[in-house]
Amino acid sequence: MTAAEPLRLACIDAHAPPLFTRSPDGVTRQGYEPDAAALVAAVLGRPLEWAFLPWAEMVPAVQAHEVDGIWCGQGITERRRRHVDFTRPYAVFDESVLTRRGAGVTAPGDLRGRRVAAIAGSTNMALAETFPGAVTVPFDGGTDDVFGDMLDALRRGEVDAVVDDDVVFAPLGADPAFEVAFTVPTGNRWGVAVAKDRPDTLRRIDGALAAVIADGRLEKAWRTWIPALPFPLRE
Repeated sequence: MTAAEPLRLACIDAHAPPLFTRSPDGVTRQGYEPDAAALVAAVLGRPLEWAFLPWAEMVPAVQAHEVDGIWCGQGITERRRRHVDFTRPYAVFDESVLTRRGAGVTAPGDLRGRRVAAIAGSTNMALAETFPGAVTVPFDGGTDDVFGDMLDALRRGEVDAVVDDDVVFAPLGADPAFEVAFTVPTGNRWGVAVAKDRPDTLRRIDGALAAVIADGRLEKAWRTWIPALPFPLRE
């Protein structure tokens, strides 16, 4: 019997709990996204394999069939749909603004003239660009840990705020350096990105995802890693 071909998925290797933590060995991962992906791989009967890539290299990798999909916080947007196809959502999140503690920011208008960081080309940057008078600072997705780079820049005072999905800021609540200034209820839907010329791959991953939503396994993984937020998906 021939061993099943691995389900090879792309993501950055960064510390962004509860979504994922940095891999200790370049193979294993912990967090909601790895657990959700493992459920899908199990339904497909394929071992799960991660390809750690900078943010900017993931879409080219899936288009070149170097990976089967991108499972890495990909908001489903029309701009991205021009380059890849998406499965149904496996998560839905709002977006928050993180500042240094005591910055006095409670609404978008408070960011006028302040430097606001987000990943270049992301849904978070699109939101930052709507803040009146804010000076947007795009961070290059070509680095190994762009999320960590933005937090470091905020800590050093090189930027005044960071925009990202609310879930990644939850673990920073006890950090005396930061505070969540406000949250915008954008309801970003995250899906698995697959090359446009691989409809069978998309259908299989989407079908497996539908199965683990329907039988409650995905909700169980969500409640394990993200208990503070209500599970947003129902079949």
